Amino acid sequence: MWAAALGVLLVLAAAYTWLDPLDYAIFPKCPVKVLTGLDCPGCGSQRAIHALLNGQVAEAFRSNALMVLAIPYVLAGFAFDLVRTPGERLLKWRKRLFGETAIYIIIGIITAFTVLRNVL
Repeated sequence: MWAAALGVLLVLAAAYTWLDPLDYAIFPKCPVKVLTGLDCPGCGSQRAIHALLNGQVAEAFRSNALMVLAIPYVLAGFAFDLVRTPGERLLKWRKRLFGETAIYIIIGIITAFTVLRNVL
């Protein structure tokens, strides 16, 4: 199962590296943007991934800053899950970063990001 998941990930990474989502219709369009004309929190993520895979960090940040800033956070979550027997200190940090309070903060950040990107 892990090998299949890794294979799919590699194929997707290759596609996003070589193909610009703006130039190819195979990449899905955002339904929120299509229906309302407004940017959702994920709008620009495909372009940001393409830019990151091509070493264009500034362009990725312009496409979707929240997604770029969220990558280390998501990777930290995966890293926490890889530890089989976490110690007390690691559990404390996991609760701080991924507990209930953190979830409310993340929802607030996503909401503020969405509003600001549509107002500015």
